[in-house]
Amino acid sequence: PQVFDPYRLNINTGEMDLLYENPGNITGWGTDHDGKLRLAYVTNGVDNTIMYRASEDTPFADVITTNFKETLAPQFFDFDNGDVVYAVSNLGRDKAAIVKYDLKENKELEEIFINDEVDVDGISYSSKRKVPTVINFTKDKLNRKFLDKEAEEIFKKLESELGTDNEYYVTSSNKEEDKFLIYAGNDKTRGSYYYYDRNSGDVKHMADLSPWIKSEHMAEMKPISYTSRDGLKINGYLTLPIGMEAKNLPVVINPHGGPWARDNWGYNPEVQLLANRGYAVLQMNFRGSTGYGKEFWESSFKKWGQEMQDDITDGVKWLIDEGIADPDRVAIYGGSYGGYATLAGITNTPELYAAAVDYVGVSN
Repeated sequence: PQVFDPYRLNINTGEMDLLYENPGNITGWGTDHDGKLRLAYVTNGVDNTIMYRASEDTPFADVITTNFKETLAPQFFDFDNGDVVYAVSNLGRDKAAIVKYDLKENKELEEIFINDEVDVDGISYSSKRKVPTVINFTKDKLNRKFLDKEAEEIFKKLESELGTDNEYYVTSSNKEEDKFLIYAGNDKTRGSYYYYDRNSGDVKHMADLSPWIKSEHMAEMKPISYTSRDGLKINGYLTLPIGMEAKNLPVVINPHGGPWARDNWGYNPEVQLLANRGYAVLQMNFRGSTGYGKEFWESSFKKWGQEMQDDITDGVKWLIDEGIADPDRVAIYGGSYGGYATLAGITNTPELYAAAVDYVGVSN
């Protein structure tokens, strides 16, 4: 039951055709722009293999096998060469980049974009115009590298109409790509949906998510950074309660789960609840958090409860040194790895914390 076979489904008749019978080790599939099954992904839990075929009439063949430290993730096929894909890759580099990769020859052809601070998240394209459009990457907030003037104009239009304090996503469009459903969200609301007609220029409000949440009652999530004791830059977010001076506050330290994940800027109901009750909340992307490159991630290996925990402790000390935290009123709360970090925090540095809440933390 856990092994999936791909089918082609006729949505008018319900007829289904089996495209390939999974031998049991294929965990993902990829199609080209014509919907032809051309890629298969195999994993043994540690190593990942990309398999490719030139057409549905030819057999799959292995292209490349990477270990868990390496990424080569095809995003979509090139529009001019059916053997080439746009991919996210950290092969031979620290930060993941957008590249063109020849699957037939098993080689990288071109680096399209890399950021020197963070990994890229992905790349989008226009089905109608058959061009790549925009590359996303996340620093403190979402950033975009535009490859296409039309795509850039859409987001400039949204910012001019709806403001620069939101993050915008195109969630869907019609085939002519002149009518769009847009999501706009920020740190003080769960976001809203808008309908954008490119021909008329109209941006029409459609619906709010959780409209009973009033943005004026929510606290601002501010990007911050501090330096760890061994010199690493640790990025994070500080949320301060509304109407209170950032001085001598009770604080909740909230390390994220994973640990192979990261905190992002945006609406977080737990953080807002705590801020609403008068607590400052510090979230930090300690070493081992994803998105900051291979070296930053690997620096956490076998460091659970050690240097990873020091990064969290250094965040507490930074808050105290800045005068924001009352040293006698610091709590730590987290789930999953954040729960483990809670237990490690009160084991390693019990004097730092007045209270601790471990939610589904790894424990023995």
